[in-house]
Amino acid sequence: MYEAFFGLKERPFQLTPNPRFLFLNPRHREALATLRYALTSSPGITLLLGEAGTGKTTLLRAALHAERRAEHRYVVLSNPTLGPEDFYEILADRFGLPDASGSKGQFLLAFERELLERYRAGGLTALIVDEAQSLTHELFEEIRLLANLETATAKLVNVILVGQPELADRLNDPSLRQLKQRVVLRCSLAPLDLDSTASYIATRLQVAGGVPVAVFSKDAVVSIHEASRGIPRSIGVICENALLAGFAVQRKPIDRPIVIDVCRELDLSARGRPPGGDSGVPDRGIDEPDDEVDEPVRGAAVPGHDGAREPSPRRGASRFWRSARTKPSQPEPAGEDPEAAAIEDRTRIFRFY
Repeated sequence: MYEAFFGLKERPFQLTPNPRFLFLNPRHREALATLRYALTSSPGITLLLGEAGTGKTTLLRAALHAERRAEHRYVVLSNPTLGPEDFYEILADRFGLPDASGSKGQFLLAFERELLERYRAGGLTALIVDEAQSLTHELFEEIRLLANLETATAKLVNVILVGQPELADRLNDPSLRQLKQRVVLRCSLAPLDLDSTASYIATRLQVAGGVPVAVFSKDAVVSIHEASRGIPRSIGVICENALLAGFAVQRKPIDRPIVIDVCRELDLSARGRPPGGDSGVPDRGIDEPDDEVDEPVRGAAVPGHDGAREPSPRRGASRFWRSARTKPSQPEPAGEDPEAAAIEDRTRIFRFY
């Protein structure tokens, strides 16, 4: 609808875990490396934690996409609110095992034979449970027992538990201490700071074929960060609605007033400093009065000001979009993953300074 108006080839802020739009700041990069290691070795149980909307599922899909191998078998369970019988029925179906007619013993025998055959052929097996904080106590125990399947030298099934911070609280229950002791790898995601929010927005716009500075002004990005508290899902929702609003009034780039109106309609509170430390954002809401001029792009004409004069930067938000001409990208070290290098190039190009 708005794509042609903003010079985009597709919608950049759809709420789907599309690996093409993957954004990696240092914390996300570390988590992705941990997931890829968990999928290509036999560590046992891996834990990925993060608040709702921080990008856990997108990161998981990216890791699975990067480690696709014909000899490996990965099964993702995205609805863990099941009873044991349904749980084993789904596992049997996903692993292509014959129907055990409700017999747990028959399933486990067939499952272990499947794991051994794959292991001897040089393959790996992984069970990934998304939204794992919703697992019942009974299913936690069943997963622990599955994780016990092993040879003398290797685990036969890797388990990756992905969930919100409540998952860590669940595992602190004394009755689940045996499961917690088997967690070998653990990583977590945090909300984005201001620089990462700008890079996240710019990366998605570039992948969608757009020019970031022509779509969102600097003050608009700061306002989006304040309102979203750095949560990627909330950033996407605000940006999507802002693009629609900007198209409706035929205004580009999207400025601060449009973001303010969108946040009011979404009933988003924007008061206080976003989590994740000092981000250079004033400790106030985006809907509070501001006597300073919104700054669309550096050097752009501002009503009431001399067109040749650069507007004064806003306090606490003097950083700005950096173009590819400002600082040329340095060559990546030899042997580095080209996909990771391309992602790093995008994050380097679109930073605040």
